[in-house]
Amino acid sequence: MERSFKKEVELLRLGDGDVFHGEGILAVTKALLQSGVSYVGGYQGAPVSHLMDVLSDAEPVLDELGVHFEVCANEAAAAAMLSASVNYPLRGAVTWKSVVGTNVASDGLSNLASAGVMGGALIIVGEDYGEGSSIIQERTHAFAMKSAMCLLDPRPELPTIVKSVEHAFRLSEASNMPVMLELRIRTCHVHGHFETSANTHPLYSRNDPIQVADFDPAKVSLPPATYGQEKHKIEHRFPAAIKYIADNKLNEQFDGDVPEIGIIVQGGIYNTLLRALHQFGLADIYGEARLPLFVLNVTYPLVPDELIRFCAGRDAVLVVEEGQPDYIEQALHGILRKADLNTKILGKDVLPMAGEYTSEVMIRGLIEFFEQQGPESLQLGPALARMAALLDEKDDARASLGDDYPLRQPSFCTGCPERPIFSAIKILEKELGPAHVSADIGCHTFAALPPFKIGNTVMGYGLGLASSAGLRPNFGKRVLSIMGDGGFWHNGMTSGVASAQANGNDAVLMVIQNGYTSATGWQLLPSSARDRHGRPRNMSIEKAMKGLGVRWLRTVRSYSIATMVKVLRDAMTTAQGGLKVIIADGECQLARQRRIRPRIAKQLQDGERVVRTRFGVDDDVCTGDHSCIRLSGCPSLTIKPSPDPLRTDPVAQVNNDCVGCGVCGEVAHAAVLCPSFYEARIVQNPAWHDRALEKVRRFVICRLASGMGKVAAP
Repeated sequence: MERSFKKEVELLRLGDGDVFHGEGILAVTKALLQSGVSYVGGYQGAPVSHLMDVLSDAEPVLDELGVHFEVCANEAAAAAMLSASVNYPLRGAVTWKSVVGTNVASDGLSNLASAGVMGGALIIVGEDYGEGSSIIQERTHAFAMKSAMCLLDPRPELPTIVKSVEHAFRLSEASNMPVMLELRIRTCHVHGHFETSANTHPLYSRNDPIQVADFDPAKVSLPPATYGQEKHKIEHRFPAAIKYIADNKLNEQFDGDVPEIGIIVQGGIYNTLLRALHQFGLADIYGEARLPLFVLNVTYPLVPDELIRFCAGRDAVLVVEEGQPDYIEQALHGILRKADLNTKILGKDVLPMAGEYTSEVMIRGLIEFFEQQGPESLQLGPALARMAALLDEKDDARASLGDDYPLRQPSFCTGCPERPIFSAIKILEKELGPAHVSADIGCHTFAALPPFKIGNTVMGYGLGLASSAGLRPNFGKRVLSIMGDGGFWHNGMTSGVASAQANGNDAVLMVIQNGYTSATGWQLLPSSARDRHGRPRNMSIEKAMKGLGVRWLRTVRSYSIATMVKVLRDAMTTAQGGLKVIIADGECQLARQRRIRPRIAKQLQDGERVVRTRFGVDDDVCTGDHSCIRLSGCPSLTIKPSPDPLRTDPVAQVNNDCVGCGVCGEVAHAAVLCPSFYEARIVQNPAWHDRALEKVRRFVICRLASGMGKVAAP
């Protein structure tokens, strides 16, 4: 994993009346244990990857309570785990990444939502929406609506987050509905404190298992039972959910002192709204606002009576709902008109329809809202003028920059094992011409950007090979597909390789194997050398490929660019039909550094001999062509002024953050660029033979240098 939480998880042992200080993700885990959860599972994905990491490090605490924890193969497997709560009073929680994970889990979730649950079933979704997100710009809200699941979006402060988790299980059991809990990135990482309760032993667990199996044909998703399930949703589950939300006041109202207008806001963006109101002098740094606020910690289903009471007697209400379409705003219109209330509703007409609602975006929307509906008693004239002038100044600054200023783009890390793979593809393009590359989710998506510009389509995790199925027979040359080892185990083995084999597809697949799910923080895989307990694993992609009948199979070290070019050429040009698979094997160098640094530090401390490798560029040989940079894009490779006064072109230089992967030299030689790269070995705590060899080398160099001087003398 990216980081360890072994110290922080001790906070999970806090009991009644203790005070927890820490991060949102850890607070969620504590809330799960306080709620008596029986089982937890999920699949990593930002911004909730850390939740899986915390649970993994917290296994000793989970074992004490008998809580089962499982790292699932994908989101579909995680959703299927929740079936344990259909027939038995087991509380269970699973987690994954927002809409893209929910899409994968949709089959299981739809059946779960149809059958209903007996034990509390909680889906913790990492809502990754906005300008800094890593996904397509969609919301989870629509899925909750179509499958009839409650959706919680808690206010980003620890007591509210913990309360939402605990109430989510009770709400699920009261309504027989699965409950989704949105954790936005700011909610995941917010810090604070709350008063803890003692961890609750599950009703049933590994320590106290269920003894008698239960069966209810009414909960099987098979007609005619499915018709009864739908009827039960409408007549029982929805009313029960609305009653529980209202009775337990899961939504919050802050009255303020301005009765004429009000704001309805999603709980997850409450803090951002307060920051915007603070700029107008309408809220203080402690969160006390002058405007009445209604905070939707539950965004679906809405409670009509609560909204009617809040809107009654007001001239206008602003709905602050991030993302499109305007689900909440539309529903509010229907509720108020049925109640015969004429309160004016504003929302997407003053705020953007799509995109993240940052403080600046909200300020612009609030200016328009106040200009239209702001009561004279607020005396907002000076504040509106001041904010408008500030925004105009920012707009002028943006305009002065023009459209050509460079954007900071994502890129491969220093020492990334994927960089040499795309360098090899780029080198081969000179010989075979550009190829269509069906890309995949993961770090390899960065190859679509300069300097490589490789990767034409991205359809989903593990779908790189499947996405080439329609193009392959209609393209004049073989299509190259990319897939990571995480994508292979997630979905690619069945959707990609098995399908290609069954259909006899003549295609080329590159599987990038580094032993981790890298993009989400280096989580372990089925083919990782060891599991999270340190036990060796005996699963390999090579064995899986052979089991699926792949005959053309090559494993190549990722950093051996010349070999990679040769194998790629063979795969793209061989007369042999069928699927051709190249496994590019290479560990992420940053992960390797993190793994070996403690060991090296211990060796140095004990006085043991340690050898480090460094790479550099010979200034006298480098011509300043910079093809090495264009073909690798390594952030450790840059330029500096040439020390030769007769040459004006800058020469290449290797920075001190180099991790010694050797790709710069490999790509230079594989592309037949230049011999200017050299490898140096730094020996710490040298042995006697190292010192003796060093003396011999110095003697030889000095003699050679003096000989050259004599030859050069007139």
